[in-house]
Amino acid sequence: MEAKIVKFLKEHNHCFVSGEDISRKLNVSRTAVWKHIQHLKECGYEITAQPHLGYQLSAIPDLLLPDEISDNLDTEIMGKKIIAYASTTSTNDAAALLAENGSREGTVVVAEHQTKGRGRLGREWVSPGNTGLYFSLVLRPDISPAEAGKITLMIAVSVARVLRDSYGVAAAIKWPNDVYLDNEKVCGILTEMNAEQDLINFVIVGIGINVNSGKSGLPAGATSIKIKRGEKIDRIRLLQRLLREIETLYGCIGSKNFAKIIQLWRDYSLTLGCRVSVKWRNAVLEGQAMDVDESGALMVRDDLGFVHHVHSGDVAMVRME
Repeated sequence: MEAKIVKFLKEHNHCFVSGEDISRKLNVSRTAVWKHIQHLKECGYEITAQPHLGYQLSAIPDLLLPDEISDNLDTEIMGKKIIAYASTTSTNDAAALLAENGSREGTVVVAEHQTKGRGRLGREWVSPGNTGLYFSLVLRPDISPAEAGKITLMIAVSVARVLRDSYGVAAAIKWPNDVYLDNEKVCGILTEMNAEQDLINFVIVGIGINVNSGKSGLPAGATSIKIKRGEKIDRIRLLQRLLREIETLYGCIGSKNFAKIIQLWRDYSLTLGCRVSVKWRNAVLEGQAMDVDESGALMVRDDLGFVHHVHSGDVAMVRME
């Protein structure tokens, strides 16, 4: 009901709407309208009330509310179900529990704050409250477990494209899961899979983006979109754009069109052409990052000329003396 009231007020945001009009439109009592309006105010909506005139929506709270995310989202899969938390340990943990209980593909779990946000290899993901975008997606791709690396590349390309096309920043991707702005990290991606030998049950993709954080709230080597743009970013609009882009590129997973994602990844890559050190299989591989193969693995040529296909590992750029 509150979502319907907000939608009605948005449709008439140029004027006041009487409680009687809202009551008649939504078929509820005026007392119920008043109670819902009071609760919306408590949630952060700025609603002006004037005797004999009614209500007018003045401002929407800077909160990741499901109804606001869904408003005009226009996707078929991503975000048709949205679960939001003020705080949770990790959106990936919450999404995995939902997936285990049969939650639909495209379910989004979003949080204003994570107490135990994490990245790859057990690293902590710093999640300052109410400034970043921390969300996870439930995916059920029709691909083999060996192809799961494609998903991480697809998500990284989606983030980079949205940041480049909608925010005018030169986003670049470090294999396999980090997005950078001017050599400072702005986004991390954590892909976790539940699978059998030849079948993926579900994949959880966690995405953490530093959106409106200041330097003091970020670890060394990190940045935010706001820092680079010099202005506050609408987090809901950003999330909507990401969900639309992910849905578009997700259709390329498992098809011949994945070559499109590979080419975009190459175009945005920070890694290709550089000398890298990869902690891989309890060893360290050093060589030239040559390309990514059709499964998303990084192709590294060692100093003896052998090419290794690295499906996972910790990659660092090596500066030549």
